[in-house]
Amino acid sequence: MAGVLLPYQMDWINDPAQVRVYEKSRRIGISWSTAAEAALIAAAASGMDVWYIGYNKDMAEEFIRDSADWIKHYQLVADAVAEEVIKDGDKDILTFVIRCASGHRITALSSRPSNLRGKQGYVIIDEAAFHEQLDELIKAAIALLMWGGKVAIISTHDGVDNPFNQLCNDIRAGKKPYALHRTTFDEACAQGLYRRICQVRGLEWSVKAERDWAQALYDQYGQAADEELRVIPSNSSGTVLSRALLERRGDEVDIVRLEKSDDWKEVAESVRQAEIDIWCAINLLPLTQNLDESREHVLGMDFARSGDLSVITPLVIEQNMQRRLPFAVELRNIPHAQQRQILFYLLDRLPRFSAAWLDATGNGEYLAEAAYDRYGKRINPVKLSNAWYSEHMPPFIAALEDDALRIAKDSEMIDDLRALERIDGIIKLGKKRTGKDKDRHGDSAIALCLAYAASRADNVLPVEVAIEDSEDRFLDMVAYREY
Repeated sequence: MAGVLLPYQMDWINDPAQVRVYEKSRRIGISWSTAAEAALIAAAASGMDVWYIGYNKDMAEEFIRDSADWIKHYQLVADAVAEEVIKDGDKDILTFVIRCASGHRITALSSRPSNLRGKQGYVIIDEAAFHEQLDELIKAAIALLMWGGKVAIISTHDGVDNPFNQLCNDIRAGKKPYALHRTTFDEACAQGLYRRICQVRGLEWSVKAERDWAQALYDQYGQAADEELRVIPSNSSGTVLSRALLERRGDEVDIVRLEKSDDWKEVAESVRQAEIDIWCAINLLPLTQNLDESREHVLGMDFARSGDLSVITPLVIEQNMQRRLPFAVELRNIPHAQQRQILFYLLDRLPRFSAAWLDATGNGEYLAEAAYDRYGKRINPVKLSNAWYSEHMPPFIAALEDDALRIAKDSEMIDDLRALERIDGIIKLGKKRTGKDKDRHGDSAIALCLAYAASRADNVLPVEVAIEDSEDRFLDMVAYREY
């Protein structure tokens, strides 16, 4: 089968999850590859019945015939496709069925949820976004899991408010314990879709032919291409978080801000280091000393050298698993060496420090690598991208909505979080700048998302890092020197 199916199709049918959800582009062969899986499951003596639910008769007939073709390909024993009449409410419905020698069957059903009552096995809901009672249908299908059944939910999108899109967002947010797969048209092509089409149709493949073929499809779909091919639900733009919600999630915590002029970088390195040592002792040490040493701590950092802010946001993981911001640090126009100095000062003093996710995009890569050299696998350098936002923003937003994450009651931090938008179906920062001088670009929102992602990861056990005496050499000076 590995020689017939493409990599994304193999990933799908090899996923052992009891409930799998696939958001997909049009015509990339997911239903076809699921028919291959259905044939193997139904034909095995240890398998189960398969119940296919499409939203029209043509889909049902196509899936059953694809399953029959796969049975023939595998050289399995089964009866020919047969038609049966089943009751659908007060109507008699003609359906299609394959009976295997194993005693199991592959049957097409209508999308009435009650049709699944009393049944066991593997339920496949195809083009789920277009079923009128999707929520009830999924509820009925999930009931089959109790006796070892499986559920596959497959669909293209049909709008941002559709229950299928809400299901996908719930999975990303960690609200549903299901496996989520996603493949765009371009991703399918990169994994060999057009090459396979050429192979089946006896055409000669070339880069130009594939490019022309893909462009023709995009032209045909026009404005619908985002939803139909790029897997972006339509009508999906706008601000994600309300000010009222964020104000309710805010606590009175310190935000320590440091800004330097452009000519400060001309000051000798040793002088800058000494100055930051004193600044840390005065501004950061008291905050770290107030941290609960019994609780696990993580950290996120969004990096900027000039223009935007660098923001450092530690999080405390409380006994009830709520994440809480104890304080935040904002740096503007601070050289790399001093940003490293401040970051290390904090990481050395976080009790039970288990993970830090650091922005390694662009110039941030240097600082992330330096931190990795010092703290090892507790550091995760992150290249921010649409794929990263798509995976980590939904659970971050859900945490704020569910009061699982507490932030600062600070107008600028709230403005940063309000700058998050849903753009082409992905929650990320747009071009909007905030702050009284338009000098912010959602920096603390990214730092908080990184920290929250770090708190959800499978982190290594916290290891205490000994603080070198030399790092505290200015502490005695603080008692009598005003900074």
